[in-house]
Amino acid sequence: MNTTVTEDLSLFYLISSASVFVQLVMLMLLLASLLSWWYIFRKSFVLRDAVKQSDEFEDNFWRGADLNALYQRATSSRYASSSMERIFVAGFSEFSKHTPGTDIDMIMDSTRRAMQATYQREMDRLETHLSFLATVGSVSPYIGLLGTVWGIMNSFRSLSNVAQATIAHVAPGIAEALIATAMGLFAAIPAVIAYNRYVSDTEKLATRFESFMEELSNVLQRRAAD
Repeated sequence: MNTTVTEDLSLFYLISSASVFVQLVMLMLLLASLLSWWYIFRKSFVLRDAVKQSDEFEDNFWRGADLNALYQRATSSRYASSSMERIFVAGFSEFSKHTPGTDIDMIMDSTRRAMQATYQREMDRLETHLSFLATVGSVSPYIGLLGTVWGIMNSFRSLSNVAQATIAHVAPGIAEALIATAMGLFAAIPAVIAYNRYVSDTEKLATRFESFMEELSNVLQRRAAD
């Protein structure tokens, strides 16, 4: 008798014997979890590379390297272009278009607009898929709870055909229903943790980019005034 109960309450049996609706809920949560883990690992590499490339470019920039040489290197296909490099290229390219004698304020205004546009595109790229992680983290527990409520409801409805209800009659149904809640939490918790971490990382990068744009603007303004 104990062996039968163990087999009946095994994870595989509970999932396979669940109602079609609960199985669809579990499948949805499984797919959401797998996709969120893919984005978690992918975003980890993207942000790590963004930080590394920004460090390397800032080191070269503040070593006093010639801006023209930096520009040529950044636009060369032989080198991987980072977010900060693309911001620099956008600003320096716009700055170089103006001829001597042009009003400095007009030069700097167009240069800042060019850098701001590139900055926004880079931030959009770095923030890609973060909204998906936020959605999985906030919605998955409720989807799992929906499957749990449906499974428990079916479990109690089945008691209408039983003369004497015991825990043995409702235990499998409640157990299979609770699996949906567990899967919802399994999908949500990593997504929430990763979302909070990556939002913090992108905000730090955004601060670095904004500071760099201000510093580059000052350098170019002094160059224009000479």
